[in-house]
Amino acid sequence: MTDLPTRRAPPGLGTLFDRALGAYLGLALGDALGATVEFMTPREIAHACAARGGVHRDIVGGGWLKLAPGQVTDDTTMSLALGDALLRGHALGRPGDTALIADAFVAWWRGKPVDCGNTCRRGIARYLRDGSLQGERSEADGGNGALMRNLPVVLATLGDDAAFERVSIAQARVTHHHPHSDAAVLGIGRLLRAQIAGADAATMQGHVDAWVREHPVFRHDPYPGRASAYVVDTVQTVLHAYTRHAGFEDAVVAAVNRGEDADTTGALVGMLAGARCGARALPPRWLSRLQRATLQAVTDQAGALLALATPARAPMRTP
Repeated sequence: MTDLPTRRAPPGLGTLFDRALGAYLGLALGDALGATVEFMTPREIAHACAARGGVHRDIVGGGWLKLAPGQVTDDTTMSLALGDALLRGHALGRPGDTALIADAFVAWWRGKPVDCGNTCRRGIARYLRDGSLQGERSEADGGNGALMRNLPVVLATLGDDAAFERVSIAQARVTHHHPHSDAAVLGIGRLLRAQIAGADAATMQGHVDAWVREHPVFRHDPYPGRASAYVVDTVQTVLHAYTRHAGFEDAVVAAVNRGEDADTTGALVGMLAGARCGARALPPRWLSRLQRATLQAVTDQAGALLALATPARAPMRTP
């Protein structure tokens, strides 16, 4: 496969690092693949890809953002901004500090990212205006922007359930304050924690089923058929693709060919499926297309975040 940038895992944590890196690289790959067909319908995708069997499965860039091949969107770059804030907080003795996270989002926004969702933009502008670290609960905050970027919190808090929940909700509410967003951030985060810990397929299916029973709004069987940026549609699409396709590429391709918010559904399925297979099993032809700077940044940050969580080596409670 394509050589990954060198990053030494902490002693004894090679397999854990492989799954953690698989999750982060999987997020970036799904983002890069899905961005090409974002806002398209399944029928439009099938027509555009008619010469390739009616299925979009190559990282080629383009799309409404006119991306270069292998370029990622806000799903990956905002995750990297959050990860940088967590690492800075640790260095300053302020682990999980929400103000540092909000400042990182401001710096990311001021850096003119290729895309920024309306709810994220509104939340960042509110913080700049009045310094508040969360807004009032709002029906307008039910998008998937908080969910798409929470992977760094999962990595930095492995083994610490309370910190995972506290920092996940705090980072989410800088821009999104909605009960479905909160539930999705914690629920998908717990699934990722279990997958990184090495849960097998039957165990993961049990976790998914239990979570959906607790939050029936995310029921995905039968699949309702929408893949929009509304967090409920996003979660339903992600769970449907992840639970029905054991292979990494098959799962991500199934998600992004639903169109609509395809970069985010692709990123989140890629995250879960990447943790399941590990970085070494990711498709070489996709990795070779990912922009080198993104590949390096994700690899470096995955190792650094995992190192924050590993000294205590506390056991993780699965969902």
